[in-house]
Amino acid sequence: MSTTTSRATKTRVFWALAAAGALVLAAALGAAHYMEEHGHVVTGMSNQVVWGLPHVFAIFLIVAASGALNVASIASVFGVADYKPLAPLSVLLTVALLAGGLLVLVLDLGRPERLVVAATHYNFRSIFAWNMILYNGLFVICALYLWSLLERRFGALAKPAGLAAFAWRVILTTGTGSIFGFLVSRQAYASGVIAPLFIALSLAWGLAAFHLAQAGFARLSGEAMDPRMLERVRRLLGIFVIAALYFVAVHHVTNLYWAKQAAFEHFILASGMPYAPLFWAGFVGLGSIVPLALVFHPRLAGPRATAVAAALVSVGAFAFLYVFIIGGQVFPLEIFPGYEVKSSFNDGRVGAYVPSLAEFLLGAGGLAAAFLIALVGVRALPILPPAGVAMAPAAAAK
Repeated sequence: MSTTTSRATKTRVFWALAAAGALVLAAALGAAHYMEEHGHVVTGMSNQVVWGLPHVFAIFLIVAASGALNVASIASVFGVADYKPLAPLSVLLTVALLAGGLLVLVLDLGRPERLVVAATHYNFRSIFAWNMILYNGLFVICALYLWSLLERRFGALAKPAGLAAFAWRVILTTGTGSIFGFLVSRQAYASGVIAPLFIALSLAWGLAAFHLAQAGFARLSGEAMDPRMLERVRRLLGIFVIAALYFVAVHHVTNLYWAKQAAFEHFILASGMPYAPLFWAGFVGLGSIVPLALVFHPRLAGPRATAVAAALVSVGAFAFLYVFIIGGQVFPLEIFPGYEVKSSFNDGRVGAYVPSLAEFLLGAGGLAAAFLIALVGVRALPILPPAGVAMAPAAAAK
């Protein structure tokens, strides 16, 4: 009787969560339709800020998708058997997060039906065309990888598929970072450091997203993580956050070394509002220092502290991307270095950007789409490990 009641409760929770995710996704689709009907004039974007809040959500989802493969790569590529039961969830989250991020990008184009042109006519001198191939390729590789993990007959293919997925995700994240690194028309970007920076960020953000998903699904199934695995994930998250902080510091120190970037760095790190406070309080403080204290302090270590740390890393990711994407666009362009330019088009003035509700709903729709794909995937496929494997019964964990 208790088992039947438990199953009924889990079913009700599943449908309630699915309904909530579908509601957010429907609101996002409505916001996208509203922006398509009225144009981007109803958003906070302009001819200076062409990538708004939806791109913050989209880049986070795409970068985190790459990093979500961390656990599967540790199992298949590096041969750590303890992570193998968690590999299917890792691959599923990669697909879910990538699909959510691309959904936001497609709906933010203004003319989403024109995507077919980008998918059938490639300009190989464009980094955007390269990323079209990389995104679609990761979907295919992850599908084969997940199939090899779930189907015993194809288990021998898991290692080569894992190697391919690992190599492809590194290239994909490099391509995503290179979108900004190759963008010479913006003074804030155009740096070779951005590609490895994005790889470091993906490791931290992806593992944080994976841990939040795993902890959520474990709670829904009445199980808790094995303390040994929790310890490994906690320390690994701390190492990845330190690596991300290091590359962010290298990026800004490199810019400070160039005299032409001094004004921008002063704006983004000291005087720019709200970008400087978001960077220091949001990314460095709340998104990095506090999580490091939670994962490394012996008295704070535990399941709740690790979940809070992962959530704060995700919050810090949004703060970083808002500063990086929006702040990099509002800073005035120096079109003719060394010359004074005068016109009636607000030369030398910092641009203004206030995101609209429609933009926020569209970005939240990407999160909702990723959530629904992961939720349905776990429900329909044997994604989660059996009880007692990489997870322990909640009662025993207490």
